Amino acid sequence: MSSVEISPVTTKLLAAKKLKGLTFGDLEQILGRDEVWIASLFYQQSAASEDEASKLLHALDLGEELIPELTTYPTKGLGPIVPTDPLIYRFYEIMQIYGMPMKEVIQEKFGDGIMSAIDFTLDIEKEADPKGDRVKVIMNGKFLSYKKW
Repeated sequence: MSSVEISPVTTKLLAAKKLKGLTFGDLEQILGRDEVWIASLFYQQSAASEDEASKLLHALDLGEELIPELTTYPTKGLGPIVPTDPLIYRFYEIMQIYGMPMKEVIQEKFGDGIMSAIDFTLDIEKEADPKGDRVKVIMNGKFLSYKKW
């Protein structure tokens, strides 16, 4: 799925959320899951349990026929293209510029390995600033050392 193609399931979920006047933060309170994870579920980048899917659909006044779509293991990622959405592209640009420096600093501190994207959390905070509000993105992943054999 490219950055401009949105699935019918995502469209339906987003429309119901808007109609109910809910935020992802509101849904966090209902589901007991982080707002970013819930947003990833809307975009079919995560899979819910049947209970989570049922609670979400109930909160959005949607029928349970979407449970299979929400509980199916997803194919993750945007695809092999450069994203065109400006906000998403900025993260791509950040990795193009700071990816290698981040890798060097992480390996300097931890050794030869990677940060898990499975044992991982992602939080987004709004930080007030008199010069313009700031977006604070906090990625927290378990360090995984490369195995020698």
